[in-house]
Amino acid sequence: ATSNAPFRIFNIGNNNPVKLTEYIEAIEKATGKTAIKELLPLQPGDVPDTYADVSELERSVGYKPATTVTEGVANFVAWYRDFYKE
Repeated sequence: ATSNAPFRIFNIGNNNPVKLTEYIEAIEKATGKTAIKELLPLQPGDVPDTYADVSELERSVGYKPATTVTEGVANFVAWYRDFYKE
């Protein structure tokens, strides 16, 4: 396969915003542990919304990610535990 994006680096997401609380829940589910959370108002430097726009990735290499955060976190935790024998 060829690409018009040799040597480019992409931050790959799934093109959908995910609330921080959903991300934390995915980590809790995958690890079987409960996070200690202290919910505060937005702090200086915090951004209210962020997500990975994958349109450039799709245009450049023809790849459109479809993995959800829950799936991705679970897969990473499984890989990590296997790799580090935990």
